[in-house]
Amino acid sequence: PRGELLAAIDEVRQLLPSELAAASTVLSDRQSVVSAGEAEAEVILARAREERTRLISRSEVAQEARRQADAMLADATESAELMRTEVEDYVDGKLANFEIVLQKTLTAVERGRSKLQGRGEGQELSGPELRGDADLADEA
Repeated sequence: PRGELLAAIDEVRQLLPSELAAASTVLSDRQSVVSAGEAEAEVILARAREERTRLISRSEVAQEARRQADAMLADATESAELMRTEVEDYVDGKLANFEIVLQKTLTAVERGRSKLQGRGEGQELSGPELRGDADLADEA
């Protein structure tokens, strides 16, 4: 029926903009979280390099300084990798939810199209809003 089809179309119109906005937000959130993590990792790495250089300058503790700097660098690298993994998991979850919503929207569109196709195979649409001007002139 025409009313059901119009309701389905309205439902798709209402769902799609909000879901696209949500997807855009998720993608921008992902980028900002990744950027913040990378910036923090760079700060940690810069501190580790500075500390290593300072410690190396002292001849008595040069060997120990290298070990500590390498440990700090390894910790910073591990921390950055952990942050990256957490961000990717978060974004993957958000995109999976978005995929589900889009799939539901696609299903609603397919149902609407199927109803239209079913109506076109053997049923004529009638009513003044679906007939041409010539038909209306004949009635007048």
